[in-house]
Amino acid sequence: MNRLRQYLDDEAVRGVVRSAGGDIRVFRRRGVIDLFELSETDPAFLRGASVADKVVGRGAALLFVRGGVARLYARVVSGGALSVLRRGGIEVEYATEVPHIINRAGTGICPVEQLTASTDSPDEAYLLIKEFIENQNQKQ
Repeated sequence: MNRLRQYLDDEAVRGVVRSAGGDIRVFRRRGVIDLFELSETDPAFLRGASVADKVVGRGAALLFVRGGVARLYARVVSGGALSVLRRGGIEVEYATEVPHIINRAGTGICPVEQLTASTDSPDEAYLLIKEFIENQNQKQ
């Protein structure tokens, strides 16, 4: 896990996943988009994986549980995400716990954190996040 944490020192890296087989994928985009795309295109990669991430909110936590991640280190984790991860049986380490993840503008709660606040179902969260991403893509 220490090796994965070192990736987070690179400002361009948001997170890193090491599969159970030892392959590594690096996330560079903000939010849950890289994690969501990995869960869609190669869901087996997450099963038993170890993850180091800079910021983990409820949405990411629910996707990690859905994917079967085994271990996670987060520099910042929301209280809601921490509860989800623990209930999901994921071994969790973190540097800082916060009540909520804040949106990019710093004006309120992250939209994906808000979106998933009403569910503890990883499958329901996946569908909510999928719809959110599709709506964001249509706006661009």
